[in-house]
Amino acid sequence: MTAPDQAGPAAPDTPPSCYRHPDRETWVSCVRCGRHACPDCLRQAAVGQQCVDCVRGASQGARAPRTVFGGRPTRSAAVTWTLVAINVLVFLVEIARPNVLYAWSMLGMPANILGGGGIQSGVAGGQWYRLLTSAFTSPGTSLGGLGFLDIAFNMWALIVVGPELERLLGRWRFLSVYLLSAIGGSVLYYYMQPYGLAAGASGAIFGLFGAWFVVSRRLRLDTRGIVLLIVINLVFSFLYRSTIAWQDHVGGLIVGALITAAYAYAPRKNRIAFQVGATIVVAVALAVAAAIKTNDLSSMLPAGF
Repeated sequence: MTAPDQAGPAAPDTPPSCYRHPDRETWVSCVRCGRHACPDCLRQAAVGQQCVDCVRGASQGARAPRTVFGGRPTRSAAVTWTLVAINVLVFLVEIARPNVLYAWSMLGMPANILGGGGIQSGVAGGQWYRLLTSAFTSPGTSLGGLGFLDIAFNMWALIVVGPELERLLGRWRFLSVYLLSAIGGSVLYYYMQPYGLAAGASGAIFGLFGAWFVVSRRLRLDTRGIVLLIVINLVFSFLYRSTIAWQDHVGGLIVGALITAAYAYAPRKNRIAFQVGATIVVAVALAVAAAIKTNDLSSMLPAGF
């Protein structure tokens, strides 16, 4: 048995100080680097405590978390609610200024221009923005008319489907699906009804329906609900095709499903590069398709246009 003062080496004369605050004495050290640190400079770890520099270095070296489809996790649905706000705002602007509907809606070419009258306008006249702006307008400016019913259904569908899709895909992928579906619907309408006027977010909404179907299949979820919703809406589109632009719905559905399939089934290796490439390919394909149709319509114009 030994006396307490003889149990081991002699203790140092002065206690060590914090490596970041030399004026603070401390006996506690970081379990990772061994440096002494005061309580303000230590963080609780799985075993013991680590200094703030070691914690910061570990977090910088760690990979950022990703969703199942490669997007950054988000708890909010900022893109969804921003799209809702833009659609509602444009609808209110239309009520105050009805000419906005005709300036921004989907129009390939005025029919009377083929007879030599009228003014060349629409997408064929260089107003390519209509392929997208038409998705933020509504067919009618009366609160009690078709315009209200159209935007009410579309915004309801966006609020129901959008937030969960945004969380699964990530903000930028979700926004790409929405915008490309809107353009895809306009392009198909441009091909099949170049002299008609159309407006509404239905193409983008059908694109989200297609996206939800693909995501559900990829995650092995029950798809019967979304399939039934798509079928019912397509049936109504064809039954009332004189007032509903079914071409817009079908085009949006196809593009939304295709681009989401590229996101959902992208290989894990170089996944982001593959997804970005797929987005660019779809966007370019839509632009080329619209350019081909424009060239066809331009060749039909009378001399002097």
